[in-house]
Amino acid sequence: MKAVLLIALFCFCSHLVPGRTIEVGATKSVKLIKAALSQSANGDTIVVFEGIYKEGNIIIDKEITLLGVNFPVLDGQKKFEILSIKASYVTVSGFKVQRSGFATLEDPGGIKVFNSRNVTIANNILDDNFFAIYLQHCSNCIIKNNRITAYGVEEQQIGNGIHCWKNDSLQITGNTITGHRDGIYFEFVTNSIIWRNISKGNIRYGLHFMFSNNDAYISNVFKNNGAGVAVMFTQKVKMYNNSFTENWGDAAYGLFLKEISDSYIYGNKFTKNTEGIHMEGTSRIKVERNIFSANGWGMKIQASCMENEVVSNNFIGNTFDISTNGSLVLNTFNKNYWDKYEGYDLNRDKIGDVPYHPLSLFSVIVENNPPAMLLFRSFMVTLLDKSEKIIPSLTPDNFVDNTPLMHSLKL
Repeated sequence: MKAVLLIALFCFCSHLVPGRTIEVGATKSVKLIKAALSQSANGDTIVVFEGIYKEGNIIIDKEITLLGVNFPVLDGQKKFEILSIKASYVTVSGFKVQRSGFATLEDPGGIKVFNSRNVTIANNILDDNFFAIYLQHCSNCIIKNNRITAYGVEEQQIGNGIHCWKNDSLQITGNTITGHRDGIYFEFVTNSIIWRNISKGNIRYGLHFMFSNNDAYISNVFKNNGAGVAVMFTQKVKMYNNSFTENWGDAAYGLFLKEISDSYIYGNKFTKNTEGIHMEGTSRIKVERNIFSANGWGMKIQASCMENEVVSNNFIGNTFDISTNGSLVLNTFNKNYWDKYEGYDLNRDKIGDVPYHPLSLFSVIVENNPPAMLLFRSFMVTLLDKSEKIIPSLTPDNFVDNTPLMHSLKL
């Protein structure tokens, strides 16, 4: 019995003893990171000093902390995956990770994490990698305050900035990503948060969601990407206080929603996008207190959508506020501000006395005949829209906001 107690006490105390610190650098006793890893044990800290380290693929398979001083460079020489993390409780911070190998089958990364938990990748610079940070089968990991840059021209030639596949409980916070295929990519990722990131100038999407439930993205900036943000085949997603800006192109949008349900879009700004929000096959989505400003289309809600609520939003300076491709309307609009509304408020309750039909006749025509956009701003188009408001004939009667606001909301 005493022997068992002594063994238990030894194991407990061993966790209280801090690990060793191993220093790596040109003037240190250990010159290479791989050599330091071979000498290390769980709980150790490896401090790497300034310099350029061309060591091929560095594999971390112990619970260690890897810290860089003055951003030492880990150079993959366009041949290797640079850091492969295959252990839990690993921290990597303070490095410049550059020039990983490029390959379409193996998906090499600047930093790649395999089947691990409680890994932190923070305060690094990742430059000119195929995939910058790649997580697969991981949980409770933190990706924080990294600067991620690539120089892709075509999406087939570059990977994603932060790529997450089959993970749970991730925190993606404060990163800046540019020049990749997708800035951030989630597939089969649950219970995770994307917060305060800037994803701009990426070839395809600023953020790409696929089959990822119970997640939230909050206070991010998605600017000047090929097609903004796409959330597809997903449910129970919260989208709060993000900025979707200058996502222009023939098939571009601020936010693309396809086959998603039971989600909440609150407090976002959609400015200067081809389409602010494009919705296909969505249900039970609440769109509340957002600003749609200077977009081509504020929202496109296809006929396949149902039970969505558009409530208390500002629609200001859009070419078309709303568009659809069918006559069946199963969604509701309430207490939105529409700058094109020309009604009156006799009882001064700040709600228009006349319902507003936000779907213009010309938007219906353009949806079915895109070349008709050439006639936009012509006198004939103005006459058509005015006539439709007086005697509706082609736009659905129930595509209506019965309580339009007289003044914009302070959002």
